[in-house]
Amino acid sequence: MRSKWLAVALGVVLLGGGTGAAWMSGHLKWPAADAQAGTDKAAAKSRKDGSSDKPETPLEFAAREVVQPQRTRMVARVEFSGPLVAPGTAVVRARAGGTLLSLAVAEGERVAAGQTLGRIELSELAGRVAERSALVESARATLAQAERQHQSNERLAAQQFISGVALDNSRAAVETARAALLAANASADVVKAGLRDGALVAPIAGIVAKRQALPGEKLAAEQPVLTIVDIARLELAGAVGTHEVARLAPGMPVDVEVEGVDRAVAGRIARIAPAAEPGTRAIGVTIELANRDERLRAGQYAMARVQLPDDQERLTVPMAAVGNTAGQDHVWVIEAGTLARRAVTLGRRDPGQGRVEVLSGVSDASQVLAARFDNLREGAKARQLADAGSALGTPLAAVSAASASQPLRK
Repeated sequence: MRSKWLAVALGVVLLGGGTGAAWMSGHLKWPAADAQAGTDKAAAKSRKDGSSDKPETPLEFAAREVVQPQRTRMVARVEFSGPLVAPGTAVVRARAGGTLLSLAVAEGERVAAGQTLGRIELSELAGRVAERSALVESARATLAQAERQHQSNERLAAQQFISGVALDNSRAAVETARAALLAANASADVVKAGLRDGALVAPIAGIVAKRQALPGEKLAAEQPVLTIVDIARLELAGAVGTHEVARLAPGMPVDVEVEGVDRAVAGRIARIAPAAEPGTRAIGVTIELANRDERLRAGQYAMARVQLPDDQERLTVPMAAVGNTAGQDHVWVIEAGTLARRAVTLGRRDPGQGRVEVLSGVSDASQVLAARFDNLREGAKARQLADAGSALGTPLAAVSAASASQPLRK
Protein backbone atom coordinates (compact mmCIF):
# COMPACT_ATOMS: atom_id res chain seq x y z
CA MET A 1 0.00 0.00 0.00
CA ARG A 2 2.87 2.33 0.82
CA SER A 3 4.53 1.51 -2.43
CA LYS A 4 1.31 2.41 -4.26
CA TRP A 5 1.14 5.90 -2.72
CA LEU A 6 4.81 6.49 -3.48
CA ALA A 7 4.19 5.69 -7.10
CA VAL A 8 1.22 8.07 -7.25
CA ALA A 9 3.25 10.87 -5.60
CA LEU A 10 6.13 10.35 -8.01
CA GLY A 11 3.75 10.55 -10.96
CA VAL A 12 2.29 13.82 -9.69
CA VAL A 13 5.78 15.29 -9.28
CA LEU A 14 6.81 14.17 -12.75
CA LEU A 15 3.59 15.53 -14.24
CA GLY A 16 4.10 18.89 -12.52
CA GLY A 17 7.71 19.04 -13.66
CA GLY A 18 6.73 18.36 -17.28
CA THR A 19 4.07 21.04 -17.19
CA GLY A 20 6.51 23.54 -15.74
CA ALA A 21 9.07 22.70 -18.38
CA ALA A 22 6.48 23.06 -21.08
CA TRP A 23 5.38 26.41 -19.66
CA MET A 24 8.93 27.65 -19.49
CA SER A 25 9.61 26.50 -22.99
CA GLY A 26 6.53 28.31 -24.34
CA HIS A 27 7.35 31.43 -22.32
CA LEU A 28 10.88 31.62 -23.72
CA LYS A 29 9.65 31.35 -27.37
CA TRP A 30 7.21 34.38 -27.33
CA PRO A 31 9.83 37.19 -27.76
CA ALA A 32 11.19 35.55 -30.92
CA ALA A 33 7.67 35.37 -32.42
CA ASP A 34 7.06 39.04 -31.62
CA ALA A 35 10.29 40.05 -33.35
CA GLN A 36 9.35 38.09 -36.46
CA ALA A 37 5.88 39.70 -36.50
CA GLY A 38 7.44 43.17 -36.21
CA THR A 39 9.76 42.41 -39.09
CA ASP A 40 6.82 41.28 -41.23
CA LYS A 41 4.84 44.46 -40.39
CA ALA A 42 7.81 46.69 -41.26
CA ALA A 43 8.25 44.93 -44.57
CA ALA A 44 4.55 45.33 -45.36
CA LYS A 45 4.70 49.03 -44.47
CA SER A 46 7.80 49.45 -46.60
CA ARG A 47 6.01 47.89 -49.56
CA LYS A 48 2.95 50.08 -48.95
CA ASP A 49 4.93 53.35 -48.74
CA GLY A 50 7.00 52.46 -51.78
CA SER A 51 10.23 52.96 -49.79
CA SER A 52 13.15 50.68 -50.31
CA ASP A 53 16.68 50.39 -49.23
CA LYS A 54 17.69 50.27 -52.93
CA PRO A 55 19.08 53.59 -54.31
CA GLU A 56 16.62 55.61 -56.49
CA THR A 57 17.13 55.10 -60.23
CA PRO A 58 17.32 58.49 -61.98
CA LEU A 59 14.92 59.38 -64.77
CA GLU A 60 16.72 59.77 -68.07
CA PHE A 61 15.71 62.21 -70.79
CA ALA A 62 16.91 62.16 -74.37
CA ALA A 63 18.97 65.08 -75.61
CA ARG A 64 16.09 66.39 -77.72
CA GLU A 65 13.81 66.42 -74.66
CA VAL A 66 15.97 68.87 -72.71
CA VAL A 67 16.62 72.34 -74.14
CA GLN A 68 18.17 75.59 -73.04
CA PRO A 69 16.25 78.88 -73.45
CA GLN A 70 17.20 80.76 -76.60
CA ARG A 71 17.35 84.46 -77.29
CA THR A 72 15.52 85.41 -80.46
CA ARG A 73 13.48 88.21 -81.99
CA MET A 74 9.76 87.62 -81.90
CA VAL A 75 7.50 89.25 -84.48
CA ALA A 76 4.38 90.62 -82.81
CA ARG A 77 1.03 90.18 -84.55
CA VAL A 78 -2.14 92.19 -84.29
CA GLU A 79 -5.17 90.25 -85.54
CA PHE A 80 -8.74 91.31 -86.14
CA SER A 81 -11.56 90.09 -88.30
CA GLY A 82 -14.71 91.24 -90.01
CA PRO A 83 -16.72 91.08 -93.24
CA LEU A 84 -15.60 92.48 -96.57
CA VAL A 85 -17.63 95.49 -97.69
CA ALA A 86 -17.76 97.36 -101.00
CA PRO A 87 -17.42 101.12 -100.52
CA GLY A 88 -18.52 101.66 -104.12
CA THR A 89 -22.19 100.81 -103.62
CA ALA A 90 -25.07 102.80 -105.12
CA VAL A 91 -28.83 102.43 -104.73
CA VAL A 92 -31.03 103.38 -107.70
CA ARG A 93 -34.25 104.93 -106.41
CA ALA A 94 -37.49 106.09 -108.00
CA ARG A 95 -37.30 109.87 -107.93
CA ALA A 96 -41.03 110.18 -108.55
CA GLY A 97 -44.04 108.01 -107.83
CA GLY A 98 -45.38 105.86 -110.64
CA THR A 99 -45.67 102.38 -112.09
CA LEU A 100 -42.51 100.48 -112.95
CA LEU A 101 -42.94 99.69 -116.62
CA SER A 102 -39.72 97.77 -117.28
CA LEU A 103 -36.47 96.64 -115.66
CA ALA A 104 -33.84 95.55 -118.15
CA VAL A 105 -31.23 94.03 -115.81
CA ALA A 106 -31.10 91.12 -113.39
CA GLU A 107 -28.98 90.32 -110.34
CA GLY A 108 -25.36 89.56 -111.21
CA GLU A 109 -25.35 91.50 -114.49
CA ARG A 110 -22.69 94.11 -115.14
CA VAL A 111 -23.82 97.66 -115.98
CA ALA A 112 -22.02 100.80 -117.13
CA ALA A 113 -22.33 104.27 -115.67
CA GLY A 114 -25.18 106.17 -117.35
CA GLN A 115 -26.84 103.03 -118.71
CA THR A 116 -30.66 103.04 -118.74
CA LEU A 117 -31.85 100.23 -116.51
CA GLY A 118 -35.63 100.66 -116.62
CA ARG A 119 -38.51 103.09 -116.94
CA ILE A 120 -41.29 104.33 -114.71
CA GLU A 121 -44.66 105.47 -116.06
CA LEU A 122 -45.40 108.95 -114.69
CA SER A 123 -48.99 109.57 -115.87
CA GLU A 124 -49.79 111.88 -112.98
CA LEU A 125 -46.66 113.87 -113.63
CA ALA A 126 -47.55 114.24 -117.32
CA GLY A 127 -50.84 115.88 -116.33
CA ARG A 128 -49.00 118.25 -114.07
CA VAL A 129 -46.67 119.16 -116.94
CA ALA A 130 -49.66 120.08 -119.11
CA GLU A 131 -51.11 122.14 -116.29
CA ARG A 132 -47.89 124.06 -115.73
CA SER A 133 -47.53 124.65 -119.48
CA ALA A 134 -51.00 126.22 -119.55
CA LEU A 135 -50.06 128.46 -116.65
CA VAL A 136 -47.01 129.60 -118.57
CA GLU A 137 -49.14 130.54 -121.58
CA SER A 138 -51.60 132.41 -119.35
CA ALA A 139 -48.77 134.34 -117.70
CA ARG A 140 -47.33 135.16 -121.11
CA ALA A 141 -50.71 136.53 -122.34
CA THR A 142 -51.12 138.60 -119.19
CA LEU A 143 -47.69 140.10 -119.71
CA ALA A 144 -48.47 140.97 -123.32
CA GLN A 145 -51.70 142.67 -122.29
CA ALA A 146 -49.92 144.64 -119.55
CA GLU A 147 -47.25 145.79 -121.99
CA ARG A 148 -49.83 147.01 -124.53
CA GLN A 149 -51.73 148.87 -121.82
CA HIS A 150 -48.55 150.51 -120.60
CA GLN A 151 -47.62 151.64 -124.11
CA SER A 152 -51.05 153.21 -124.54
CA ASN A 153 -50.73 154.97 -121.20
CA GLU A 154 -47.37 156.37 -122.20
CA ARG A 155 -48.95 158.01 -125.28
CA LEU A 156 -51.81 159.39 -123.22
CA ALA A 157 -49.42 160.70 -120.61
CA ALA A 158 -47.42 162.46 -123.32
CA GLN A 159 -50.62 164.29 -124.41
CA GLN A 160 -51.45 165.12 -120.78
CA PHE A 161 -54.62 163.01 -120.86
CA ILE A 162 -53.63 160.87 -117.80
CA SER A 163 -51.69 161.61 -114.67
CA GLY A 164 -48.24 160.39 -113.85
CA VAL A 165 -49.69 158.11 -111.15
CA ALA A 166 -51.70 156.19 -113.72
CA LEU A 167 -48.57 155.75 -115.81
CA ASP A 168 -46.65 154.38 -112.81
CA ASN A 169 -49.43 151.92 -112.08
CA SER A 170 -49.35 150.56 -115.61
CA ARG A 171 -45.58 150.17 -115.41
CA ALA A 172 -45.94 148.18 -112.13
CA ALA A 173 -48.52 145.94 -113.78
CA VAL A 174 -46.04 145.11 -116.54
CA GLU A 175 -43.36 144.17 -114.01
CA THR A 176 -45.79 142.02 -112.07
CA ALA A 177 -46.87 140.15 -115.18
CA ARG A 178 -43.27 139.58 -116.20
CA ALA A 179 -42.44 138.11 -112.78
CA ALA A 180 -45.48 135.84 -112.94
CA LEU A 181 -44.29 134.53 -116.32
CA LEU A 182 -40.85 133.74 -114.91
CA ALA A 183 -42.41 131.86 -111.97
CA ALA A 184 -44.65 129.85 -114.28
CA ASN A 185 -41.69 128.88 -116.48
CA ALA A 186 -39.66 127.76 -113.47
CA SER A 187 -42.52 125.64 -112.15
CA ALA A 188 -42.98 124.05 -115.56
CA ASP A 189 -39.26 123.25 -115.79
CA VAL A 190 -39.35 121.46 -112.44
CA VAL A 191 -42.24 119.27 -113.52
CA LYS A 192 -40.62 118.55 -116.88
CA ALA A 193 -37.45 117.50 -115.11
CA GLY A 194 -39.55 115.00 -113.21
CA LEU A 195 -40.49 113.40 -116.52
CA ARG A 196 -36.83 112.64 -117.10
CA ASP A 197 -36.80 110.87 -113.73
CA GLY A 198 -39.04 108.25 -115.24
CA ALA A 199 -35.87 106.68 -116.70
CA LEU A 200 -33.77 104.64 -114.22
CA VAL A 201 -30.09 105.34 -114.97
CA ALA A 202 -27.03 103.60 -113.43
CA PRO A 203 -25.02 106.15 -111.42
CA ILE A 204 -21.83 103.99 -111.36
CA ALA A 205 -20.33 101.06 -113.20
CA GLY A 206 -20.57 97.76 -111.39
CA ILE A 207 -22.64 94.62 -110.85
CA VAL A 208 -26.32 94.48 -109.96
CA ALA A 209 -26.36 93.06 -106.43
CA LYS A 210 -30.08 93.18 -105.70
CA ARG A 211 -33.44 94.06 -107.27
CA GLN A 212 -35.91 95.55 -104.81
CA ALA A 213 -38.85 95.93 -107.23
CA LEU A 214 -40.45 94.12 -110.17
CA PRO A 215 -42.12 95.49 -113.31
CA GLY A 216 -45.75 96.37 -112.69
CA GLU A 217 -45.25 97.50 -109.10
CA LYS A 218 -46.46 100.91 -107.99
CA LEU A 219 -43.45 102.86 -106.72
CA ALA A 220 -43.33 105.75 -104.30
CA ALA A 221 -40.87 108.59 -104.53
CA GLU A 222 -37.37 107.61 -103.26
CA GLN A 223 -38.26 103.90 -103.14
CA PRO A 224 -35.20 101.63 -103.79
CA VAL A 225 -35.33 99.76 -107.09
CA LEU A 226 -31.78 98.40 -107.69
CA THR A 227 -28.48 98.09 -105.79
CA ILE A 228 -25.26 98.29 -107.81
CA VAL A 229 -21.91 97.26 -106.30
CA ASP A 230 -18.40 97.98 -107.58
CA ILE A 231 -16.17 95.21 -106.17
CA ALA A 232 -12.94 96.31 -107.86
CA ARG A 233 -11.99 97.70 -104.44
CA LEU A 234 -13.08 96.13 -101.17
CA GLU A 235 -12.56 97.01 -97.53
CA LEU A 236 -12.34 95.00 -94.32
CA ALA A 237 -13.97 96.80 -91.41
CA GLY A 238 -12.57 95.41 -88.13
CA ALA A 239 -11.79 96.57 -84.61
CA VAL A 240 -8.74 96.32 -82.33
CA GLY A 241 -8.29 96.99 -78.63
CA THR A 242 -7.13 100.33 -77.34
CA HIS A 243 -3.92 98.69 -76.05
CA GLU A 244 -2.94 97.59 -79.59
CA VAL A 245 -4.03 100.46 -81.81
CA ALA A 246 -1.01 102.60 -80.88
CA ARG A 247 1.22 100.17 -82.80
CA LEU A 248 -0.79 100.57 -86.01
CA ALA A 249 -0.65 103.35 -88.60
CA PRO A 250 -2.31 104.03 -91.96
CA GLY A 251 -0.37 102.58 -94.86
CA MET A 252 0.95 99.50 -93.00
CA PRO A 253 0.86 96.27 -95.06
CA VAL A 254 -1.59 93.62 -93.94
CA ASP A 255 -2.05 89.93 -94.77
CA VAL A 256 -5.74 89.10 -95.12
CA GLU A 257 -7.06 85.54 -95.09
CA VAL A 258 -10.48 85.35 -96.75
CA GLU A 259 -12.78 82.37 -96.29
CA GLY A 260 -12.83 80.24 -99.41
CA VAL A 261 -9.52 81.64 -100.71
CA ASP A 262 -6.42 79.45 -100.49
CA ARG A 263 -3.76 82.16 -100.27
CA ALA A 264 -3.59 85.32 -98.19
CA VAL A 265 -4.43 88.57 -99.94
CA ALA A 266 -2.24 91.65 -99.58
CA GLY A 267 -3.87 94.78 -98.24
CA ARG A 268 -3.02 97.96 -96.36
CA ILE A 269 -4.44 99.95 -93.48
CA ALA A 270 -6.55 102.71 -95.02
CA ARG A 271 -8.12 104.39 -91.98
CA ILE A 272 -8.13 104.21 -88.18
CA ALA A 273 -11.09 105.56 -86.24
CA PRO A 274 -10.31 108.56 -84.01
CA ALA A 275 -12.26 107.23 -81.01
CA ALA A 276 -13.24 103.93 -79.41
CA GLU A 277 -16.73 102.53 -79.58
CA PRO A 278 -18.69 103.29 -76.38
CA GLY A 279 -18.71 100.34 -73.99
CA THR A 280 -16.40 98.12 -76.07
CA ARG A 281 -12.97 99.81 -75.82
CA ALA A 282 -12.46 98.82 -79.45
CA ILE A 283 -11.30 101.14 -82.22
CA GLY A 284 -12.32 100.61 -85.82
CA VAL A 285 -9.62 99.85 -88.38
CA THR A 286 -10.33 99.75 -92.13
CA ILE A 287 -8.22 97.62 -94.49
CA GLU A 288 -8.23 98.34 -98.22
CA LEU A 289 -7.97 95.41 -100.66
CA ALA A 290 -7.39 95.62 -104.40
CA ASN A 291 -9.74 93.23 -106.22
CA ARG A 292 -9.21 93.94 -109.90
CA ASP A 293 -9.79 90.32 -110.91
CA GLU A 294 -12.96 90.29 -108.76
CA ARG A 295 -12.10 87.01 -107.03
CA LEU A 296 -13.42 88.33 -103.74
CA ARG A 297 -17.01 89.23 -102.98
CA ALA A 298 -18.58 91.65 -100.57
CA GLY A 299 -19.83 89.92 -97.44
CA GLN A 300 -17.07 87.29 -97.22
CA TYR A 301 -15.57 86.91 -93.75
CA ALA A 302 -11.86 87.70 -93.47
CA MET A 303 -9.05 87.70 -90.89
CA ALA A 304 -6.39 90.44 -91.02
CA ARG A 305 -2.89 90.02 -89.55
CA VAL A 306 -0.48 92.90 -89.10
CA GLN A 307 3.11 91.83 -88.40
CA LEU A 308 5.17 94.17 -86.22
CA PRO A 309 8.97 93.70 -86.23
CA ASP A 310 10.79 93.18 -82.91
CA ASP A 311 13.52 95.60 -81.89
CA GLN A 312 15.19 93.35 -79.29
CA GLU A 313 16.17 89.74 -78.59
CA ARG A 314 14.04 87.93 -76.04
CA LEU A 315 14.62 84.84 -73.86
CA THR A 316 12.28 82.14 -75.19
CA VAL A 317 11.36 78.50 -74.62
CA PRO A 318 9.14 76.11 -76.62
CA MET A 319 5.46 76.68 -75.99
CA ALA A 320 5.08 72.93 -75.35
CA ALA A 321 7.41 73.22 -72.36
CA VAL A 322 5.07 75.52 -70.43
CA GLY A 323 2.39 74.05 -68.19
CA ASN A 324 -0.21 75.68 -66.04
CA THR A 325 -1.42 74.69 -62.60
CA ALA A 326 -4.03 76.71 -60.71
CA GLY A 327 -3.49 79.63 -63.07
CA GLN A 328 0.31 79.70 -62.61
CA ASP A 329 2.56 79.04 -65.62
CA HIS A 330 5.60 76.88 -64.93
CA VAL A 331 8.31 74.74 -66.52
CA TRP A 332 10.26 71.69 -65.35
CA VAL A 333 14.04 72.00 -65.16
CA ILE A 334 16.92 69.69 -64.24
CA GLU A 335 19.08 71.27 -61.54
CA ALA A 336 21.95 69.46 -59.80
CA GLY A 337 20.64 66.11 -61.02
CA THR A 338 17.08 66.56 -59.72
CA LEU A 339 13.78 67.72 -61.17
CA ALA A 340 12.44 71.12 -60.11
CA ARG A 341 9.32 73.02 -61.07
CA ARG A 342 9.89 76.72 -61.68
CA ALA A 343 7.12 79.33 -61.90
CA VAL A 344 7.60 81.59 -64.93
CA THR A 345 6.20 84.89 -66.18
CA LEU A 346 5.41 84.86 -69.90
CA GLY A 347 5.52 87.63 -72.46
CA ARG A 348 5.09 87.57 -76.24
CA ARG A 349 3.98 84.44 -78.07
CA ASP A 350 4.91 83.42 -81.60
CA PRO A 351 2.72 80.52 -82.75
CA GLY A 352 4.59 80.44 -86.06
CA GLN A 353 7.86 79.56 -84.32
CA GLY A 354 6.13 77.71 -81.51
CA ARG A 355 7.99 79.74 -78.87
CA VAL A 356 7.01 81.99 -75.98
CA GLU A 357 8.96 84.72 -74.21
CA VAL A 358 9.95 84.08 -70.56
CA LEU A 359 10.30 87.25 -68.53
CA SER A 360 11.31 85.55 -65.26
CA GLY A 361 11.82 82.09 -63.77
CA VAL A 362 14.66 80.65 -65.91
CA SER A 363 18.04 81.77 -67.20
CA ASP A 364 20.00 81.18 -70.38
CA ALA A 365 21.79 78.20 -68.79
CA SER A 366 18.68 76.44 -67.45
CA GLN A 367 17.99 72.88 -68.61
CA VAL A 368 14.29 72.90 -69.44
CA LEU A 369 12.18 69.89 -70.36
CA ALA A 370 11.04 70.62 -73.91
CA ALA A 371 7.62 68.97 -73.49
CA ARG A 372 5.05 68.42 -70.77
CA PHE A 373 5.04 65.03 -68.99
CA ASP A 374 2.70 63.43 -66.51
CA ASN A 375 3.61 62.12 -63.06
CA LEU A 376 6.78 64.14 -62.61
CA ARG A 377 7.83 64.57 -58.98
CA GLU A 378 9.81 67.53 -57.72
CA GLY A 379 13.11 66.40 -56.26
CA ALA A 380 13.24 63.17 -58.28
CA LYS A 381 16.64 62.16 -59.65
CA ALA A 382 17.00 63.01 -63.34
CA ARG A 383 19.68 63.40 -65.95
CA GLN A 384 20.08 64.09 -69.64
CA LEU A 385 21.36 61.35 -71.89
CA ALA A 386 24.21 62.19 -74.22
CA ASP A 387 23.08 59.34 -76.49
CA ALA A 388 19.34 59.22 -77.11
CA GLY A 389 19.58 55.49 -77.77
CA SER A 390 20.96 54.58 -74.32
CA ALA A 391 18.87 52.13 -72.37
CA LEU A 392 20.35 52.81 -68.92
CA GLY A 393 18.22 54.05 -66.06
CA THR A 394 14.47 54.45 -66.15
CA PRO A 395 13.23 54.96 -69.71
CA LEU A 396 11.14 58.07 -70.39
CA ALA A 397 8.20 55.93 -71.54
CA ALA A 398 8.02 54.59 -67.97
CA VAL A 399 7.44 58.13 -66.69
CA SER A 400 4.70 59.24 -69.07
CA ALA A 401 3.94 60.02 -72.68
CA ALA A 402 4.22 63.68 -73.70
CA SER A 403 0.88 65.39 -73.33
CA ALA A 404 0.24 69.06 -74.00
CA SER A 405 -3.38 68.87 -72.94
CA GLN A 406 -3.06 67.33 -69.46
CA PRO A 407 -1.91 69.34 -66.41
CA LEU A 408 1.28 68.48 -64.56
CA ARG A 409 0.97 66.60 -61.29
CA LYS A 410 3.57 66.73 -58.61
